[in-house]
Amino acid sequence: MKKLILPLLALALLASCTTKANNPQELGLKDALKDEFLIGVAMNLDYIWKRNPKADAAIKKHFNSIVAENCMKSMYMQPEEGVFFWDDADRFVEFGEANNMFIIGHTLIWHSQAPDWFFIDENGNDVSREVLIERMRTHVHTIVTRYKGRVHGWDVVNEAILNDGTWRDNKFYQILGKDYVRLAFEFAHEADPNAELYYNDYNEWHVGKRDGVVEMINELKAQGIRIDAMGMQGHWGMDYPQLDEIQAAIDAYVSTGVKVMITELDITALPTARRVSAEISETEEYRAEMNPYVHGISAETAEAWTNRVLSFFQLFLDNSQHITRVTMWGLSDGASWKNNHPIPGRTDYPLLFDRNYDAKPVIEKIINLAR
Repeated sequence: MKKLILPLLALALLASCTTKANNPQELGLKDALKDEFLIGVAMNLDYIWKRNPKADAAIKKHFNSIVAENCMKSMYMQPEEGVFFWDDADRFVEFGEANNMFIIGHTLIWHSQAPDWFFIDENGNDVSREVLIERMRTHVHTIVTRYKGRVHGWDVVNEAILNDGTWRDNKFYQILGKDYVRLAFEFAHEADPNAELYYNDYNEWHVGKRDGVVEMINELKAQGIRIDAMGMQGHWGMDYPQLDEIQAAIDAYVSTGVKVMITELDITALPTARRVSAEISETEEYRAEMNPYVHGISAETAEAWTNRVLSFFQLFLDNSQHITRVTMWGLSDGASWKNNHPIPGRTDYPLLFDRNYDAKPVIEKIINLAR
């Protein structure tokens, strides 16, 4: 009888594993996609500080990568010159380490959500080139060094190129020109030579922006700058972009020798905003038209949204030899920035979990797609 114990145990374990493998509800996204790419989520302060048990459980079950949604942006990290605030970022990194996740820092250099002091002197005038370079160096070195060997990848520069492919005329560019991007990558590499370094942008599928980013990456590489991946933010909708436009963008970025990451994926379920006259009655009518699901999304639209998301994930799977990570920009519909963009008060449904933090049917369908 004792001879049967090991075979019976083996059969029991096999049955358990088979049951889990055949039941997508038992699998997390990270399990289904583990041979394809990392699957990530942006974490707000509620998630970082574990204020919502359902969110905490969902993140741990489904995701193997995390990115800081806001707390590592410069206005929060260094609100005053030389004064760094670490509490939220430290807790974010600790969460990732405790759950064996690939941790992304977002973002080191970005014109938006940067503190005013970064660019001006005591008289309110623009600082010199030399001063801004030193402020960049200090900011990047201090943050990256603190998390050296712990944060695995950094969005080094965010949104430097406009839709037509020209450089954004932000304060960094006004004072330093193109050099600000090169310097940011140099400083990040100096602080942690083993961390991955990314450029990140939205509307990354627009032909003009796509070609401008490709030119910038090639110029950086020609100068000996290491850049590991292009981050495609993925703030997309029901009717844009076309799948072939995304494929063309992936191909273009890969041609430069970098990998691709889908870094801020959220798919709006709402109609694309359009310009209207300032007439009050038309504006009110327009707002109603642009915000049709205040009290809940229709079954028809929910199904169409699910199919749209699946078409994107099929494209990602088809390109998994080039795509190393897909990150959702948030967890729950209710916490998404899309609810107020581009029209304040809109109610959107762009993420994988509903407002109660319950998984939408699309998660099971993505798992089946991957399997």
